[in-house]
Amino acid sequence: MLLKNLLLSIKRHALRSIFSLCVLLFFVAHASKIWEWSFIEELEMKAYDARLEVTMPQGVDDRVVILDIDEKSLSEMGRWPWNRKIISQLFDNLFDKYHADVLGIDVVFAEADESSGLKKLEELGRNNLKHLPQFQETLNNLRTTLDYDALFADSMKNRRIVLGYTFTNSLETLQDAEIGKLPAPVIPQEQLADVNLSRIEANGFVANLPIFQLSARSAGHFNSSTDSDGIVRRVPMLYGYKGELYESLSLAVTRVALGVSQIDMNVQQTKDGYLSLESLILQNRRIPVDRLIQALVPYRGKHHSFTYISASDVFQGKVANPELLNNKIVLLGTTAQGLLDLRATPVESIYPGVEIHANLIAGILDGRIMDNPAYIQGMEVLLLLSIGLVMITFLPLFSPLTATLGTALVLGGVVWLNLAIWVQLNLVLPLSSTLLLILSLFLFNMSYGYFVESTGKRHLTKLFGQYIPPELVDEMSKNLGNDFSMEGESREMTVLFSDVRGFTTISEGLNPKELSALMNEFLTPMTRIIHEHRGTIDKYMGDAIMAFWGAPLHDVAHAEHALEAGLAMIARLHEMQPLFKEKGWPEIKIGVGLNTGSMSVGNMGSEFRMAYTVLGDAVNLGSRLEGITKQYGVQIIVSETTKDAAPHFVYRHLDCVRVKGKDRPVAIFEPLGRELQVSLEELNELAVYHHALEDYRHQQWRKAKAQFAQLRAAHPQRLLYKIYAERVDYFIENPPSLEWDGVYTFTTK
Repeated sequence: MLLKNLLLSIKRHALRSIFSLCVLLFFVAHASKIWEWSFIEELEMKAYDARLEVTMPQGVDDRVVILDIDEKSLSEMGRWPWNRKIISQLFDNLFDKYHADVLGIDVVFAEADESSGLKKLEELGRNNLKHLPQFQETLNNLRTTLDYDALFADSMKNRRIVLGYTFTNSLETLQDAEIGKLPAPVIPQEQLADVNLSRIEANGFVANLPIFQLSARSAGHFNSSTDSDGIVRRVPMLYGYKGELYESLSLAVTRVALGVSQIDMNVQQTKDGYLSLESLILQNRRIPVDRLIQALVPYRGKHHSFTYISASDVFQGKVANPELLNNKIVLLGTTAQGLLDLRATPVESIYPGVEIHANLIAGILDGRIMDNPAYIQGMEVLLLLSIGLVMITFLPLFSPLTATLGTALVLGGVVWLNLAIWVQLNLVLPLSSTLLLILSLFLFNMSYGYFVESTGKRHLTKLFGQYIPPELVDEMSKNLGNDFSMEGESREMTVLFSDVRGFTTISEGLNPKELSALMNEFLTPMTRIIHEHRGTIDKYMGDAIMAFWGAPLHDVAHAEHALEAGLAMIARLHEMQPLFKEKGWPEIKIGVGLNTGSMSVGNMGSEFRMAYTVLGDAVNLGSRLEGITKQYGVQIIVSETTKDAAPHFVYRHLDCVRVKGKDRPVAIFEPLGRELQVSLEELNELAVYHHALEDYRHQQWRKAKAQFAQLRAAHPQRLLYKIYAERVDYFIENPPSLEWDGVYTFTTK
């Protein structure tokens, strides 16, 4: 059935299917290692890091303790390196007082300690003082106490201590290729005769002095591997040197802790007849490794996922809780500034190297080392083919919405499956190639659909583009499923009218060229503000602008958007005044009126000319409100319906009026700004004004007069207070009738 659907889909959408198949083959070739794309590999490393961080167990593992050479230790015990006598005492306290089980050392002791002065005394005994028996006798007595290296070696005997060392594989180190003494190889050369084993091969090493290596229980290298992005995700469990294999510090410490004398190899026969190493076996614990015998570090969390104890506390016997060290695996490392062994890891960009060993030890003990076997490649190819063929078959049949939802489900399913395999089976199944394939097929099919459907979008642009702003045309083009119509309909909308004050006087003072330049300079930013607030420019009427909100796209916040636009227009015009003055133009002031209500919107006009516009009483009222702004000395007036539809603004109640052509009174308001943007001083003034207005409405003329006089004195520039003061004086002399409703009637537009 799948093949049949695939053939039908290919037949119906031949070109799209061919290109989709090419995309699929591209990813299959990468997964099959026919060729490799570094970009996918980089994404895969990031995907690995993300899965690791999501699935880390977190918390503190108290089985492994970090004995920290920290700033406190350097301050109390002296700068590093400490003499070996101090370290001997540190080890004695660690094992005898605190009863640690195993100690792994993330430090190399490659040079002799001559800080006691014994060497200088022996030189004197051989030369200047060789004839003094008393000196020779004293020297012999002191030798045992001043030979710090011997004391250090003795402190390691009969204790489960694992030294650390490092391999080198740089050509620059050939001249000093072998420093110190290596431990015995964990897998000698004769055991590797029949195994086709790839590994990282060293050309040298920096190890501990022979006296130390012979006294310690074992030793392990603390080399790590850095991926191409500089992140440490793997550590070589075994390192090759002169045909033999040497274990890592974490592996050696775990082996000693478990009391295991050897490491077994789990080898599998490959297709070409060779034996390949799949994993290491430590007691009954399996340690998966890659083709270079590297194990993925099972980070359990960020820095301090293990208990840290200052070395100075152990040295001085001041550990607050001795149980933290009792029968524990201890790693000696450093976090002190200047000594800090920092690595970049998937969990933190700055991470102590000693804690990498701790994570590996805990991971080996728990069996948490992630596996990435060879057959994973086949699983990846099979998954790519399955998902790719299904998407190629069905994507062309779906609508954009269904295709998007389906692709999202596939993406989610792939991520869920990958994480389930990660958590339940400890397998690292590649993720980035599958996700990229899904996204690539989806984007290609959507792009193809976009170009095929572009005819419909061009028709929409032709239909509405001559009437409404390009921004709304673009948004409508993205929602072709909606029924956009130019037929007349009734909607709740907000209309805005703006007009230049004293335009006739301004035009008389400028020649036609200057007037045209002034209008262009003024109208362009005003239009841009309206468009930015999702408004539609209805028309320009000389110096006037008419705009509306709520059509052709529905806008539930049309009143707020319109009000924000009106306030922004006034603010922008204020900023433009210096430019006008610089060009010798007169100062421009505008009045803005807004009203919200039911309006008829659609394509209206005659057979000679049509326009997408709004009509109705609510529109006329918006025009009237703009006209009376100058009567109150304000720049913007809104109706009560607009105020109610945009409640998050502060308003000054100007008046109740009857405008020209309207019998019913209308409450009008001046918006001052959003609630949190109005100053305390303005709010205080507003409170006094509204109290005075309330007295005015209740015909408390004397009280109202006093308050308006107070407001006029404090704010002489505000025309509104003068208007009400004059009205109060008039009504004191000519009291209104009992039917007076406080409404002011305008007889002009």
